Amino acid sequence: MAPHAEVDVASVNGNGNGHLSSSGASNGSESRELFTVESPNVTYTDSEIWSKYTYRTTTVSRGTNGKYVATPRETLYDFKVDRKVPKLGVMLVGWGGNNGSTVTAGIIANRRGLVWETREGPRAANYYGSVIMGSTMKLGTDSETLKDVNIPFHDVLPMVHPNDLVIGGWDISRLNLAAAMDRAAVLEPTLKAQVRKEMAEMTPLPSIYYPDFIAANQEDRADNLIPGSKASTEHVERIRKDIRDFKASHNLDKVVVQWTANTERFADIISGVNDTAENLLKAIADGHEEVAPSTVFAVASILEGAPFINGSPQNTFVPGAIQLAEQHGSFIGGDDFKSGQTKMKSALVDFLISAGIKLTSIASYNHLGNNDGKNLSSQKQFRSKEISKSNVVDDMVEANNVLYAPGEHPDHTVVIKYMPAVGDNKRALDEYYAEIFMGGHQTISIFNVCEDSLLASPLIIDLVLVTEMMTRIQWKAQSAGSESTKDFKSFHSVLSILSYMLKAPLTPPGTPVINALAKQRGALTNIFRACVGLEPESDMTLEHKLF
Repeated sequence: MAPHAEVDVASVNGNGNGHLSSSGASNGSESRELFTVESPNVTYTDSEIWSKYTYRTTTVSRGTNGKYVATPRETLYDFKVDRKVPKLGVMLVGWGGNNGSTVTAGIIANRRGLVWETREGPRAANYYGSVIMGSTMKLGTDSETLKDVNIPFHDVLPMVHPNDLVIGGWDISRLNLAAAMDRAAVLEPTLKAQVRKEMAEMTPLPSIYYPDFIAANQEDRADNLIPGSKASTEHVERIRKDIRDFKASHNLDKVVVQWTANTERFADIISGVNDTAENLLKAIADGHEEVAPSTVFAVASILEGAPFINGSPQNTFVPGAIQLAEQHGSFIGGDDFKSGQTKMKSALVDFLISAGIKLTSIASYNHLGNNDGKNLSSQKQFRSKEISKSNVVDDMVEANNVLYAPGEHPDHTVVIKYMPAVGDNKRALDEYYAEIFMGGHQTISIFNVCEDSLLASPLIIDLVLVTEMMTRIQWKAQSAGSESTKDFKSFHSVLSILSYMLKAPLTPPGTPVINALAKQRGALTNIFRACVGLEPESDMTLEHKLF
């Protein structure tokens, strides 16, 4: 863990907008690495890790007799990882919401090593729920005991520590972060009391507000606005300036922007409006009514070279936005934080179908009382959430042609109701109905109380840390027996590696969507391993079986 650091608060252009920063943040000149790899395929320099990695896959074709022909393939890649850990800023859209205020208070608490009293006894700050900070990865097998050696995921590559993040952002509400934290009603009063002073000095920057895209019941919050009620080039330039000012004010190396604000309605995809990068920029300049606020933030971030992540379910990344990111080599990722019910669903459905059990229906009911639930009580915004929550089983079903005929799919319905009394403690009830051996049936019912913001906040951190790490990884392919055939380049602008943290993973155009949780975790793990020249863990454990 990084040493605890005190919090100091800075302002941008003297406007009184505070931001969470760390006086003990790394200057990027040092990184703590827990292990090194001894291999002819791995080279360490003062500034980089170089590795050669053989990627093995199998291509399948049909022979003339109708049978499959499987052909193993190998591709040799060179990876190059920048070891310099940067000073990183995070700008949250919707900073004053439940998630933004909770993650900010959580980072302060972790940085200061806070302990607070609850009715169940003392609790200490932690990063539980973060795959990067709270989980481990198998490094290998101990040479003497033959037991697994596991290391913190955060230590696989030289990564930014969340204690060192500098946080700012925008919100349509002018409440300072302490008042926003009280409004959210997520954290214990004894914890809030310890972070209140720092939080009270932080005020979000004004944001854009297009009433048609979020529920009308949000209007009473909208008192901190950039003038204008529809998309404009001026809005894009204002956001770009905010990013530049934030970066300069805190002497940051990089800034990542993340949408944590309300769910918007889906934008219509219209030929000539948002189908290409050129058309999207023109539509923004013309003030077209089908350009969403989240898309304006995405475009501004892309043009400013700041990675943009969408944590809500709407279609922020219309085709024109994806094309614009590709043109500028900017990273984007989305959509919708996968924190509670959907994460359980993607794990359980994968398990059942992999076990040869045929799911025939999934019924998911939710009720919640936070502002997200209030916004989702509007049908157009609920439809965005319904789409993101309903598609999470598609790839698992399509992968099993023994259980399901082409086009066959389990019945799947999602219901969300707003119940103010339960606050941020969402109730998620699921029933899974399946066919089993010889015409039998199995019913699994789950009642899941999801403390929404306490599950989502670690995902905000994970998405930022992984995204930043991807900005420091480059690769190139080699032809067999020859020198490199391509220059080093970055991964595709659409970061599908983020899918483990997202309900409706965005993938590069033409590539498959993977929702199975184990596959998503495997991709994240094995890409990190490849960057240090390590093979994927096969889990065959032959060292224990062949004597």
